[in-house]
Amino acid sequence: MNPIVIAVIAIMAGAGIGYLIRQMQLAQAIRRNEAQAHQIITGAEEKAKVIELEAKTRAAEIRESADKEINRRRNELSNEDERLQRRRSELDKLADRVEKSEQRLNKRQSSIDRRANEIDELYTQELEKLQTISNMTVEEAQAALLAEVEKEARGDMARVMRQIEAEAREEGEKRARKLITLAIQRVASEHVSEITTSVVSLPSDDMKGRIIGRNGRNIRSFEAAAGVDVIVDDTPEAVTISCFDPVRREVARRTLQKLVDDGRIHPASIEKTLEKTNREVEKVIVEAGETASFEAGVPSLHREVTKVLGRLKFRTSYGQNQLDHAVETAKLAAVIASELGADVEIAKMGGLLHDLGKAMDHNLEGTHAQIGADFAARYGVPKVVVNAIASHHHEVEQESVEAVIVEAADAISGARPGARRESLEQYLKRVRSLEEIANAYQGVTQSYALQAGREVRIIVRPEDVDDLSATRMARDIAKQIEETMQYPGQIKVTVLRETRAVDFAK
Repeated sequence: MNPIVIAVIAIMAGAGIGYLIRQMQLAQAIRRNEAQAHQIITGAEEKAKVIELEAKTRAAEIRESADKEINRRRNELSNEDERLQRRRSELDKLADRVEKSEQRLNKRQSSIDRRANEIDELYTQELEKLQTISNMTVEEAQAALLAEVEKEARGDMARVMRQIEAEAREEGEKRARKLITLAIQRVASEHVSEITTSVVSLPSDDMKGRIIGRNGRNIRSFEAAAGVDVIVDDTPEAVTISCFDPVRREVARRTLQKLVDDGRIHPASIEKTLEKTNREVEKVIVEAGETASFEAGVPSLHREVTKVLGRLKFRTSYGQNQLDHAVETAKLAAVIASELGADVEIAKMGGLLHDLGKAMDHNLEGTHAQIGADFAARYGVPKVVVNAIASHHHEVEQESVEAVIVEAADAISGARPGARRESLEQYLKRVRSLEEIANAYQGVTQSYALQAGREVRIIVRPEDVDDLSATRMARDIAKQIEETMQYPGQIKVTVLRETRAVDFAK
């Protein structure tokens, strides 16, 4: 047989056998899938039966719970209805009682109205009788009664005010005297005995001609270089230097004294000596400021502040050296602050620097308190100290107890015996101002300034000024004196109201 035929037959036989095998495998796979599908369906049916059973059980439970809740709500509604019925019954009974009470009240009101009408008629009759007897209308009687009550009330008010003020003044004076006495005893500074002067002594009157120089050359050069006025008058063996700047005046005085001692006075020597004296005075100023800071116990001040403080060495007020006054005020403020429990360091610094502006007020506009406060603020002085400087004359509001202590220490230092002196013209002007302020008030007949201007007594007309007005007048006058005048210490204001009854026997 042909091998090719045999090969073809073998291939066809293999293909048939393979086909049969695949058909058998496919049939087996179908049978397996059907068996699995049957199992899945059987499991799903069983699960569905279980879920259905559970759902029926849950539905039964929910139905049972709902029935119980419905029964409970029905019971509650039944109970609430019973309560409402009882409340309705109680309200009906209460309404009956209220109605009966209203009837009784209406009867009483009718009786009260009748009695009120009777009282009104009686009041009208009595009022007519009183008007007939007193010959006064109701308005006139009310006015008279109010006037009498007002008079009594004003008298009582004035008496109470005087009593309260007297008690407060007595207690305050006791404590103030104790503090001031303690402070002055502990400080115990010397009285003022040295005043900066602008008079230069000369060995002879011939020196005046040398100071003036040929055609006034020397004196003009000296005045132009020193910035002062040299007064050469008939005063024997002396010339006067005039200048608003105390430091410049001191430099000029020292320079002229050196020139007089040397004897060689000409423009070249004047400029050389003046320059040298300027350096000396600047050194003296710095040393004076540092010494004052050390004595007052206020270290670590800025150098510029110390330098300006030292300029107060050549400034006086009513004969009192201002640098000594500043140190004394710092010590007094420290003692008072220690006794009152305030900040001693702040009080000392405020007392030392409170008049700092007096070293600059001739060059700047404004009061010395404000000038000093602005300068101190620029160089890192604490704000509470700046406020104490600015407010020690009440130009701004005092913000701390240390500011009040600085003001009190300043007044003590200036008012103690021997601390200051004033000229006769200033004294007369102050006394005249006190009397003018007092005489400007209505009802004042006379006023007298007593005790070297430390007290003003005012006599008023009693028919124009009552007790309360007298108390108010004393307070107003004292306030006006504080605001418009400058004076050491304090001024006592006394208002005298005297009632005199005069009659004549005929």
